[in-house]
Amino acid sequence: MTAPVRVWLNRTYAENVFFVDLLRAAPRPVHVLATHVDPDSPVLAAADLGALEPDGLSAEGYVEFALEFCARHDVDVFLPRLHQLAISLRRRDFEALGTALVCPPAAAISLFASKADGYRALDTAGLPTPLWRQADTAAELLAAVEEIEATGMTACLKPATGAGGEGFRVLTREPFSLRRLAGYVDTRVQLDQVLGALEQSAAPAELLVMPYLDGPEVSVDCLAEPDGRVLAAVGRTKRGRRRGFTLDPAYLEPARRLVEEFGVGHLSNVQFRHERGTGRAVVLDINTRPSGGLHQLRLCGLNLPAAALELALGHRPALPAATELTLGEYTLVSTVQAVLPRQAAAPALERIDEGAAAGLVPVPVPVPVPVRA
Repeated sequence: MTAPVRVWLNRTYAENVFFVDLLRAAPRPVHVLATHVDPDSPVLAAADLGALEPDGLSAEGYVEFALEFCARHDVDVFLPRLHQLAISLRRRDFEALGTALVCPPAAAISLFASKADGYRALDTAGLPTPLWRQADTAAELLAAVEEIEATGMTACLKPATGAGGEGFRVLTREPFSLRRLAGYVDTRVQLDQVLGALEQSAAPAELLVMPYLDGPEVSVDCLAEPDGRVLAAVGRTKRGRRRGFTLDPAYLEPARRLVEEFGVGHLSNVQFRHERGTGRAVVLDINTRPSGGLHQLRLCGLNLPAAALELALGHRPALPAATELTLGEYTLVSTVQAVLPRQAAAPALERIDEGAAAGLVPVPVPVPVPVRA
């Protein structure tokens, strides 16, 4: 019998319990290892081996930990999320241990780690981007906001570095009122407060300012050869609760050009929004890692985690043709997912007790559910 492929996911999102399920649906036996600093991460319970990892390490220190972990556990394939750039820079050291990395080359990771550098590169390549300005000072922020407001749009900002929606704020000139204390917390922040904070800061802020694009979002998941040649790409549409899939070239062609031109190999994700007025789809963000919602593609008949595993092992993955995909609609609901029993503070690499399954505790995790048209 063929020995299972040993696959390691380091400090990843809770939703990737479903990524683990898709790895297990690969055409070969798989043994999944997962590490996290949070002993309550449901990914640890979903894996065949869950282990606590050290916290507070520098990027270089974490790479040394990762190399030691791969050697100790005979890891065949490593899908890093945390410290992806530092790990990719040491790709040859991992390969010397017999561990294949499922992440893009360091040059692509480094480019898109800075949203400002990424937008500049996209503009140079002629790919669609929103109006954007980099603002490091209060004067630069105010000038950018005034430029955007002159077009009739509302300005928003986000850090030049960061994942997902970290630090995203919509700028408003309205003074704070008690109305803001009603309902749910929103993302609005007073412009004068941000300007005041910048004036008092001794360090540059490194912010991006752009129009707030509140139209439908399309998130394109891609699988590519290590050099960036795209093997599969499918868009996921988001309109409120309703989700769906799309093969519209308005999204897939720019995503394909981006991935191939900048060599974003393996699994990646390109997010689009629409400009108000023109309706033009523009690139909002580029993730050099699999998106948290990648597992949703299973509803259309595509298992990209399993295909990425085959690719990492040097095999050409069998992928369905576009005409074979089921492009239905669905929504997300919460379900429960097991976690391991509470652990006291444990040293790095201590194996979490697999025999205490009786103490598993359910936690909410969103899952895709088809909806009727």
